[in-house]
Amino acid sequence: MAGNLHKKVSAYTAAQEARNAGYYPYFRPISSGQDTEVIIDGKRVLMFGSNSYLGLTNDPRLKEAARQAIEKYGTGCAGSRFLNGTLDIHMELERRLAEYVGKDDAIIFSTGFQVNLGVLSSLAGRNDYLILDEYDHASLIDGSRLSFARTLKYRHNDMDELETKLKNLPEESVKIIAVDGIFSMEGDIVNLPAIVQLAEKYHANIMVDDAHSLGVIGQAGAGTASHFGLTDKVDMVMGTFSKSLASLGGFIAADNATIEYLKHHARSLIFSASMTPASVASVLKALDIIQQEPEHIENLWKNTNYAIGLLKSEGFDIGITETPIIPIYIRDNEKTFRITRMLQEDGVFVNPVVSPAVPPDATLIRFSLMATHTFSQIDEAISKLLKAYNAVMPVAVKENA
Repeated sequence: MAGNLHKKVSAYTAAQEARNAGYYPYFRPISSGQDTEVIIDGKRVLMFGSNSYLGLTNDPRLKEAARQAIEKYGTGCAGSRFLNGTLDIHMELERRLAEYVGKDDAIIFSTGFQVNLGVLSSLAGRNDYLILDEYDHASLIDGSRLSFARTLKYRHNDMDELETKLKNLPEESVKIIAVDGIFSMEGDIVNLPAIVQLAEKYHANIMVDDAHSLGVIGQAGAGTASHFGLTDKVDMVMGTFSKSLASLGGFIAADNATIEYLKHHARSLIFSASMTPASVASVLKALDIIQQEPEHIENLWKNTNYAIGLLKSEGFDIGITETPIIPIYIRDNEKTFRITRMLQEDGVFVNPVVSPAVPPDATLIRFSLMATHTFSQIDEAISKLLKAYNAVMPVAVKENA
């Protein structure tokens, strides 16, 4: 490659510098299933960096459902949902999802990211407005960028600023408040009751991204609107299958008219190949398990409460989390990388979150729980975390509490 493009890409050296320093924490190859323990470089590593909140990714019932789907339908659909890529199980899953989250209908996409791209870019036009929490997921942000609407952001969970934004917008315009249900790094839950009040006052609509909420909060894990008893007040519920539902894909659920519109306008649906049969079948089986076996969600919350209590007792700064997503604030890029590396060498996998994803003084280690973790695994991980923290930070963690 030559020319200006080569100059541009060659100027990016941050990743290699991190490798040279021994801190590079990304694209770590795992040679086993996504479970509470994984194999990296031939060694056992405790997994506390997964989004498999209910621990179903290795459930033999999901594996068998996927195998049976491949046997019947093959490995792919060879086209988009819009044309030749709709199977009967796609439509069955859509019916199940709509019923699960309390909406009239649903449409499934190949990934959760594509859902947010397609929904926001197609529903909001030139004279409309998208209003986002500043901590919303990147897919909501990118969906807003693809839209011709004007995008406004408000400070995280700041209802006063949200109202200030809403009150100045034209009454006749479409106004969509798009928010995460559980915020993927901070672990807190959106203030949905207040958002509902403001949406009603200023004639706005609400879309909740339940990627990290399904299988975690709400009746039988039905998500944020269910959690607050506000299902009928939320216009659209979005979710992904790559977390609690242990597969790949995503969906949006809403009233019949909205789903009909999206089927014929969402470009990331119309121009993308449909979900594979194995992925669809595994989601259907995961839904069966979640709805029939409440002990999985119960175990997740037992582990969450245990881990939060232990981390607090050791003096860690875990912010305002109230879910299985637990941020451990380090507030320094290099130290966050160093602690992450030390933990992996000691047999614990966690995810570093550094700038520019977060401000430099808000860097963190994302520690996430699964229903299938044991208390002894949590004890071991936090003990090793404390050891690494105290080796890197100038003052012992308890002295900072």
